[in-house]
Order: sequence, then C-alpha cells, then structure tokens
Amino acid sequence: MLKVSVKWQKEVFSDVEINTSLPPYVFKCQLFDLTGVPPERQKIMVKGGLLKDDADWKTVGIKQGQKLMMMGTADEIVKAPEKGPVFVEDLPEEEQAVAVGHSAGLFNLGNTCYMNSTVQCLHSVPELKSALLQYPPSIRRNDLDQSSHILTVATRDLFSELDKTVKPVAPMQFWMSLRKKYPQFGQSLNGVFMQQDAEECWTQLLYTLSQSLGSSDACEKPDTVRALFGIELVSRIHCQESGEESSEVESVYSLKCHISQEVNHLHEGLKHGLKSELEKASPSLGRSAIYIKESCVNGLPRYLTIQFVRFFWKRESNQKAKILRKVDYPLELDIYDICSTNLQKKLEAPRQFLRDEEGKKLGLKVAEKSIPSPNDNDEKITNAEGSSNTNRESSAASSNEEDAQLTGVYDLVAVLTHKGRSADSGHYVAWVKQESGKWIEYDDDNPIPQREEDIVKLSGGGRHLSCTIFHNLKLPVSTKCFSYEAIFYTV
Repeated sequence: MLKVSVKWQKEVFSDVEINTSLPPYVFKCQLFDLTGVPPERQKIMVKGGLLKDDADWKTVGIKQGQKLMMMGTADEIVKAPEKGPVFVEDLPEEEQAVAVGHSAGLFNLGNTCYMNSTVQCLHSVPELKSALLQYPPSIRRNDLDQSSHILTVATRDLFSELDKTVKPVAPMQFWMSLRKKYPQFGQSLNGVFMQQDAEECWTQLLYTLSQSLGSSDACEKPDTVRALFGIELVSRIHCQESGEESSEVESVYSLKCHISQEVNHLHEGLKHGLKSELEKASPSLGRSAIYIKESCVNGLPRYLTIQFVRFFWKRESNQKAKILRKVDYPLELDIYDICSTNLQKKLEAPRQFLRDEEGKKLGLKVAEKSIPSPNDNDEKITNAEGSSNTNRESSAASSNEEDAQLTGVYDLVAVLTHKGRSADSGHYVAWVKQESGKWIEYDDDNPIPQREEDIVKLSGGGRHLSCTIFHNLKLPVSTKCFSYEAIFYTV
C-alpha cells in the first residue's frame, strides 16, 4: 500500500492511498470522491505519459510519497430543488383540474342522471364552451324570452364551474332553469322527481342554445349551434300509386339509427332511418295515399350526433319499451355512402388529401397529384380583401374553407348510455373522450377512467346500451395549419 499526494487545480490532497493490487481505475474512483472529477475526465500525469485505467502499477513506477498532478473538470454539484414535491391535493382547484386531466362530476339531484350525462357530453365541445363564454349574462336580446336567457346563462356558469374544480358540482341552478323553461322535466310522482329522456333533454337544450347563441340577423352572426351540430338533409318524397314526386330540404341536429331484426351495425340502422313511409293527402287521387320518403345528408356538421332509437310505445302494456338488441358501431365512422351526390363530389378532394396524409405517416409513397390543399384557401381569402362587398366575400371565403375541410369521416368522442329496461326508470351514464385521448365514464359525481377498447362494447348485450353517440369531424389538415383535431359523434 503506497501513499502519495495529488495536486488538482489549487488543492493538494495528501496521504492518498494506492492499493497496487487493484487497477488504477479504482484509484481514479478514490480521486472522484475527493474532487468530484469523473474517472473518464481525469488526466493523471505519470512517468511516460498519462495513467491508464488498466495499467500495471509495476511498470508505472509509483514511489512512496510521490507527488502526482491531475487535470479535469468536476461535475456540477447537484443542488437541492428550490421547491419540494407538490401533491395534487395541495394545488389550487383550477390547477387540480388540469393535473387530473378531466373535469368534475355532477351530483344526482334526484333522478337527474339524464341531465348530468347530457351536460357532460355537451361540455366536451370546446367551440360550444367558447361561444357560451362570450354570451353576455346581463344583456338579453329583445327577440329572446327570459327563460331561454336564464337557461343559457346557467349552462355557461355550469360549464365554467366544471372546468375549475375536480370536486363534484351540484347543478342546482341549471336544473331549476331547465325546469322553468321546460316544465316536463319537473314532473314528480309521490313527491319524487321522475326519470326523464336524455334525448329529449339534449334536443331541448340545443334548441334553446341555438336561439340564444344565434342572432336575429343571420348575416350578422351565424348560428353557432347549427354550425356545430346542424345536419342538412335533402329528401325525395314520391307516391308509387299516383306517380307524384316532390323534394324538401330540412335541418336536424341528429341522425336516427332505427333498430330492427335486420340491423346489426350502425350503418344499417342509419340507412333504415333515412327511409320512411308517411300517409298524406294526394291532390291527384283526391284521398290519402302512402308516400315514400328517402333522405340523404347534404350538409355536414362539425360534430355528428346519432341517436339509437331504442324506445318505442308498447300498446299491450301501454308504456314505453326498450329494444335491447346489440348494434355495433366503430371508433371511426365514414358516412360518405349516405351523402347526396352533390356533397360526395365536394368530399372527393379532401378525402384524397386525408388518405395521402395518413399514407405518409405510414411511410408510403404518395403519387404527386394536383390535390387542392386547405392552404389554397389563404389565396382565396387574400384575393377577397379590398372588395367593395367585404361581408359577402368574407362569408364566401369562410364557406370555401369549411368545404375544404369536409371529409365525411368522424371520430367517436362521446357516448351516452342507458342501463335498464324501461325509459321511465334505469340510469344514464356519459362516456367522454378527453383532449389527452383518454376516456372517462361520468357516472353522475363519479368520473372513472376507461379503456378505449371497452367503449365499443357499449353497443349492447351487457348492462349499458348506447342511446346517443357523438362524433367529431376528421379534417384533412396537418397540425401546422390548424390547432385542433376533429371528429365527434353520439350514439
């Protein structure tokens, strides 16, 4: 065992022991403890050059009391963190909501699960929340009734409260406003509020928000709700008996998936829902006749809502009954085949662009084609500037941009289910996809994380049956052009 002194920078370390039976790397580790210089950075001057990690001490010729010189830079001393660990429970409520990654649940105020699940699905639409935040709570338009204004303000306040806390929220003010506007939701039996239909709550709430967030002057301010959820249908109505034929255009907020023994998949149910029979007076026959109504989608919304028609009136028991049949639905829905010919033509270029973008992600070579990119609309908007009719051309440019985003492909973002055999009882639950891509089951005040593969199992055959599903429109653009992703549909 030898003892040497080592000089490093301005410091001298005396009586450093060297165990010559061990390789020099061990000696370097000793110096690391003294100086903080890692062995790989150490340069120790010895006779004949630098000391190597695997050198033989006998050939190095180190003597007792010899003075060695070392060069090298020490590692930066690890500093203790300025702030200690912070637990989620100790964060302010607004920061807790961000950290948890999902919004709060809603207390059940007495058979209000239908309302809670509806609110959670609508709350997941960021564009609707933005529009509500801009709604003035203290100013009511002359053409809007007081109860609609109060319900809109209550919706706005409830959405804001859900985003600010992770603790369950009691939607008392919203519930009172909903009952005041629509008294049917206040029906009670033996002093207990009755279960209601979530689809009816959804329809009535969207109708109210459409009135409030729109404008009496359509040119001044477009209908936000119609732009987000409105579906334009074009229908051909014809009578085989008389040969009469007519057409009509209507706007709805959801498509219907009719369920029968032949329906096993969502697409089949949608096609059934777009074809119906109706009886009305025939001018040429002078009496009532059967007409066939065949519809197709002529205008796509940002969020597509699909209702599974599971409840029907059972004459034998004189009550609503539920169809328990399993109907499968996908995580990604393509409705190209139920669109009108005119709309299909508009969808071709964006769909090709979307296919090419997905092909590039998979590493496939994409043939160079003259496919219009959504960026082409920048030129249209630029050329529109300076025109005498700014409003009209600006509106046209906006319309062109929306058309360039249409694909007919939607991603599933929310599911509203009903558990139980009767429409007047049972339990409603919302399943909502978060911005992070994770799914949360909102069972009133209890948010529960779920796996995506379990969402498609809500199609039937188990405790929960899908009643409404929401899809978000899939856009043919990269994240460089737009800051949001798309596709939302309901079942």
